[in-house]
Amino acid sequence: MSASSVSIHDSLCDQKQAVSFRLLLGLYGIIPVCLILQCLDHWLWQDYLRNNLPSSPYHFVLFQILFGTPHIIASNILLVSNKDYLVHYRKHIALMTVAIVIGYVLGNMLLPYRLLYVFVAAWTVYHVLKQQYGIARGVCQLPESAFKLLLALSVAAGVAIYLSIFLRSSLTAEQVYWIKHIAALGCLLLVSAAFVCQHFVVTSFGLWFYWSNVFLVLASFYLFLQQHYFMAILVPRFVHDATAYVFYVTHDYNKHQHNPQNIIYRYAGRCGIHLFLVLPCLSFSLAFLLQAYGDYLANLITQYLLGTEFYKVVTLGFLGYLALMHYYMEGLTWQKDSPYRKFIAFSK
Repeated sequence: MSASSVSIHDSLCDQKQAVSFRLLLGLYGIIPVCLILQCLDHWLWQDYLRNNLPSSPYHFVLFQILFGTPHIIASNILLVSNKDYLVHYRKHIALMTVAIVIGYVLGNMLLPYRLLYVFVAAWTVYHVLKQQYGIARGVCQLPESAFKLLLALSVAAGVAIYLSIFLRSSLTAEQVYWIKHIAALGCLLLVSAAFVCQHFVVTSFGLWFYWSNVFLVLASFYLFLQQHYFMAILVPRFVHDATAYVFYVTHDYNKHQHNPQNIIYRYAGRCGIHLFLVLPCLSFSLAFLLQAYGDYLANLITQYLLGTEFYKVVTLGFLGYLALMHYYMEGLTWQKDSPYRKFIAFSK
């Protein structure tokens, strides 16, 4: 979910369910929870959590099953399972599909892998933070200049943190040194800019949202410095993914509660599955199946049909395609004039 024009003043319409800004703010509670756990781990538990939680990028498959992949799958299900949305955005989907294919082919031919990785990492961080800052902008009524400044500084620091964690095994000591300092400089400039722009926020509730996003980046940087890599990634991912699910589930409830408009919700209704559970259960199940067994099943098929196997055709190819499509489409589907927004209302 990418929200760049959410407003606390949006009307509630005639929906039974509304997105609660208090609930969204409450999701940032993961920040003090992780900071307290880190302190307890260091002072009382002899760094047990740091030494036993996944720390290598190669151990993050479980993390991808729990965070990242499910909400990406959920957003694509929401898009393609509703015929009206599929028709409305068909040109965007087709153009982005062509762009991804061309970019993948040319990128692998002309560009080094690490450069492609940095590009995708930067887009990922931008997508994650733009959603949170977009919501905060609506609550805080920030001017566009302040919004863009805070977002840019957060993304700069966030990309440095992301690369330091996921590429650290392949970075030289000098590269790690400079990336750490870039992240530190980004955080310092972010705090400075946040103090300068704070006067635009006129409500105490808005200030909570405003500083929660700043501390989202700062907490991730602090946990990274403490080598709690799992929690450094967990903090922004949890807030982002949980926020997205709040929007997705609210949308689907309001759209399908009286007259299910696609086969998924018609079938779920016959099975007595509550509307709130349909999309989360389906997306988490698909994320697990695709991450755990997707490549194996794909290779069985290609081995039988073509006599050969392909490298991570599902976990890298298909899920990578869904992720890039998600990043692009979410910037369109939640704008104020989007058909999605007819089924979203807000409350404080």
